[in-house]
Amino acid sequence: MSLFKLFLIFTKIGAILLGGGYVILPIITSEFVDKRKLVSHDDVIDYFALAQSLPGIIAANMSMFIGYKLRGKWGAIIAMLGVTFVPFWCIVLLASIISTLINNSYIQGALWGVGVSVIALIMLTVREMWQKSKRDNFFYTIFILTLLTLLIFKLSPIQTILLFALLGVGYKKLREGKA
Repeated sequence: MSLFKLFLIFTKIGAILLGGGYVILPIITSEFVDKRKLVSHDDVIDYFALAQSLPGIIAANMSMFIGYKLRGKWGAIIAMLGVTFVPFWCIVLLASIISTLINNSYIQGALWGVGVSVIALIMLTVREMWQKSKRDNFFYTIFILTLLTLLIFKLSPIQTILLFALLGVGYKKLREGKA
């Protein structure tokens, strides 16, 4: 795949990527796993998990992982530029006319509709990640502890991710020691 083709694919993804990083999973899966068969489902899930764990925009992080896998360092740069190209120019345009748009009932209705569709896409992402996860007793324990940590103990998402990343490393070391 040429760098130009990679840029065009990620530009298309960036143009339809409404709702943030969680929406990218089904789009990337459709584009690179189902249609083109360039990466595996497992790769996409791993990249998505890593992209969420790193600072920055999830979509840009994930596009860089895919780009790097397909074309190395230049692929990562081109993919990130592609996925951010349309949103960047949309933001520049909207910033210049935001005060006019904010009170328009049609725009408010459109944004409400986009919000509802984003919720559906996030639910699809959760379903796909759930289906692709290796679930055992440890998985369910971590899942429940994560929910408790976020909902009851009100730890921040960053603190929660770091806590359970460390717990995962410890668990992996323990498992390797027994093998």
